[in-house]
Amino acid sequence: MKKHPLYVGVMAGLLSLAATLPLQAANETVAAAEPQHQQQDGIEARLQNLLAQMSTQEKIGQLALRDWGTFGASDMKAIKQAIREGRVGGFLNVSFSAVDDEAFAELQRIAVEESPLGIPLLFGQDVIHGYETIFPIPLGQAASWNPELIKNGARVAAQEASADGIRWTFAPMIDISRDPRWGRIAETLGEDPLLTSVLGVAMVEGFQTANLADPSSLAACGKHFAGYGAAEGGRDYNSAYIPERLLRDIYLPPFKAGIDAGMQSIMSTYSTLNDVPGTGSPFLFKQILRDEWGFDGFVVSDWNAVMEMVPHGFARDAKHAATLAANAGIDMEMHTDTYEQFFPQLMDEGKFSETQLDTAVANILRVKLRLDLWSTPYPRAKSKAERKQIIRNDQFLSAAKEAAKETFVLLKNDKQLLPLKKGQTVAVIGPLAEAAHEQLGTWIYNGDKKYSHTLLPALREMVGDEGEILYAAGLDYSRDTRTRGFKSALKAARKADVILFVGGEEAILSGEGHSRGDIRLPGAQADLVAALAETGRPLAMVLLAGRPLQLDDTLEQADAVMMAWHPGTMAGPALADVLYGETSPSGRLPLSWPVGAGQIPIYYNHLATGRPPTDDNYTRIEKIGREVFQHQPGNSSNLLDYGHKPLFPFGYGLTYSAFEYKDLALSDTTLNADGQITVSATLTNTGKTTATETAQLYVRDLVGSVSRPVRELKGFERITLNPGESRLVQFTLSPDQLAFHNADMRQVVEPGEFRVWIAPNAESGLEGGFTLK
Repeated sequence: MKKHPLYVGVMAGLLSLAATLPLQAANETVAAAEPQHQQQDGIEARLQNLLAQMSTQEKIGQLALRDWGTFGASDMKAIKQAIREGRVGGFLNVSFSAVDDEAFAELQRIAVEESPLGIPLLFGQDVIHGYETIFPIPLGQAASWNPELIKNGARVAAQEASADGIRWTFAPMIDISRDPRWGRIAETLGEDPLLTSVLGVAMVEGFQTANLADPSSLAACGKHFAGYGAAEGGRDYNSAYIPERLLRDIYLPPFKAGIDAGMQSIMSTYSTLNDVPGTGSPFLFKQILRDEWGFDGFVVSDWNAVMEMVPHGFARDAKHAATLAANAGIDMEMHTDTYEQFFPQLMDEGKFSETQLDTAVANILRVKLRLDLWSTPYPRAKSKAERKQIIRNDQFLSAAKEAAKETFVLLKNDKQLLPLKKGQTVAVIGPLAEAAHEQLGTWIYNGDKKYSHTLLPALREMVGDEGEILYAAGLDYSRDTRTRGFKSALKAARKADVILFVGGEEAILSGEGHSRGDIRLPGAQADLVAALAETGRPLAMVLLAGRPLQLDDTLEQADAVMMAWHPGTMAGPALADVLYGETSPSGRLPLSWPVGAGQIPIYYNHLATGRPPTDDNYTRIEKIGREVFQHQPGNSSNLLDYGHKPLFPFGYGLTYSAFEYKDLALSDTTLNADGQITVSATLTNTGKTTATETAQLYVRDLVGSVSRPVRELKGFERITLNPGESRLVQFTLSPDQLAFHNADMRQVVEPGEFRVWIAPNAESGLEGGFTLK
């Protein structure tokens, strides 16, 4: 399979970071010694043998993914009989149903011992950022810019989930999103195709391991194919309109990178893409996924997505929906049963063929065989005692803490207020300062707040008897509009040397279906921050949220601001370590942070426009005089009230130290079509603290056959330096990394002039140039 040029760069970056996972289970099997092509040949022979023995009913059964969470006790007899008859291929959501504590083992026993051919069930679930040990939300993990961290987090999740019997996860979500109003941006890896590709591949590798047959592996599922993150207005499930060139250059590369890394399944999008529901799009699933990319795993619809083509106005009824989905290339139907109801009739009518059915079944069986479910069909934990040794063990909790520490993004730190000093009296105030459930974030089906390690105990343990931690919430929860708690909060603030406000959004305010039009601090939080600022005490603010928030006056009122996302189970100890300087913050924004909702969409890799704005070619609204001539304020692409820049750019983040970039050098000023050039600079820690900087490589194609972005990320490297230490940062650029799709949808590399930057973020850095011949 030919590798996409972007993927070549992705893998080059990952290979440089490759290392044996420290969190690999001791009994995890190594990759099979048998050559891969021989393994594949054996799998193909086995699945063809199975197909030859299967009845049409059994084949259709493999396409059925039932939601166990929707069944009650009265359904048990019927569903177990369906398994006996081979009419179910898998289940989702078994782990959080109260109907049967032993459901994984019992359902699988019926499938392998009582069904006609003993084909095992495939158990799937939304294991998104942890199973029971909850890691930071994916957007937070993306802020680490650390593929190894993300791989380790997925490995922990896979080991825990497989202990219960889950062998398939509906992750990674590799939708590109440029709209923080969209609730599911919390589940993405940000706005950039390269960063999302690198981190998405790392997640796939963590879930699946090098050997899918390992009992602790989970088959990964890239979602949502395609364009879901571009929903209009940030409204979940809404229409997406993406020109094909933009689709191919921005939204599709992470999926191609995941597939080239061995990702086993793909999930369809809920939304329409250019007026066609993704679940009914042959363009996506046949032309691109199968014909162009050669994908040989299986495609699953999202939950109820087949039937949702009816309210979309694309399908007349359930039978028509089944026809459209099946002929588009959806192999497995999640939750609904239109395939089971209508396939025999559709086949009799010639609207769906036996050959098509066999292909869909083979795609599913291929993955089941690669997982070796016949050898290891049952939960990996054989007893409650064995499960207890796996779930939330000390090693996993330590990994979750270390992961959280790398995701925090320091946005502001006037007068070096942070890190806090142990001798200080700190007033901890805010609705999320002690919020065991909220710190876990969205998509935590198996997470439990009773296992959360929260902030207040962690702060008190950190300072011991060297300082005092006061606490007054001020507000009961993030949306609380009552001010009755302000008095006690202000009283605590006046007694303190430093105020630590911890606010943001509850977990329920982000995630699927939870979009916001107003992304300011909810409730009366802004009023509380303003009141705290009036005390004159130094004020540090920590934000827990699933998206960037509109900060308005609170940004000026706070002396320091740290974005902590929703950090997961170990949020408290992780925050305490970073707030008190045990570790310098190292997170970088994986997306552009808007000034306000009216600026959305805003993203760094935009086009220049014919009248690009600068800092001095227009007048901000507060400085425009009265009754002035129409053109006096200027004519450029900007917003008079918000300006033309984000509040914080893509890639931005501070540390407790300072870094200097100097001496940019290119190995050559000409890049030949079959060559490469090296771009380098010297990075120096000029501060007094050991810290980690993420050096970023950007390129701009100055003139193309279609307009090109003002910058594009082409590489990055995390570098930890001691005070005074310097290091040469080097990136290699090849022509393949400069490819894009032209107006004819051909992927091309066009000669011309390019600018290049080594930078700390997408709006600064050392600039040079080269010519591509």
